[in-house]
Amino acid sequence: MGNPFLKVFMVVVALVLIFLWPISSGLNKQDDISEIVVLNAVTQFVDSVRDKGYITPTMYNEFVEQMALTANTYDIQMEHRHKRYDPIYDNAGVYLGGFNVNYESFYNAQINDKLFPRNSAEKIESPTRVYKLATGDFFSVVVKNTNRTSGTLINDVLTGTINTPNEKIVIPYGGMVLNEDYN
Repeated sequence: MGNPFLKVFMVVVALVLIFLWPISSGLNKQDDISEIVVLNAVTQFVDSVRDKGYITPTMYNEFVEQMALTANTYDIQMEHRHKRYDPIYDNAGVYLGGFNVNYESFYNAQINDKLFPRNSAEKIESPTRVYKLATGDFFSVVVKNTNRTSGTLINDVLTGTINTPNEKIVIPYGGMVLNEDYN
């Protein structure tokens, strides 16, 4: 007649394949769609900053709200590299001719302090809350999810592991600032 334990095992495997596999596949597709939504939001935000040459609190908030539609949480890292030309001097202070090109980098702390100052009663539309960039500067954003997505959780259940990293969605994007449209 056969081994009853083998039959029970086969029924359990069949149930897993019938029910959990489609759920896993659907949640993985949801993660793929979330990645596309985040890629679109990052691309629109960075391209807008590069075209305009500035960031407003409204632009940043809309960017964050677009990504929040995915029901995931994200770590957003912004970097602004400002090009600076420094003349070359010797130790005696005599100009030797020529210039060194250096980049001064600004990160989330400096950018967010300008956009969202502490103890400020200024309205969100205030011109003092605009972070300005210059033509030729570089602006980049890296977005990573900080939560375990639904697809990652179900894959952990199916494989019996939780060693995979949280970052399933990682979007780096940036480029040179093309315009200064804040006058």
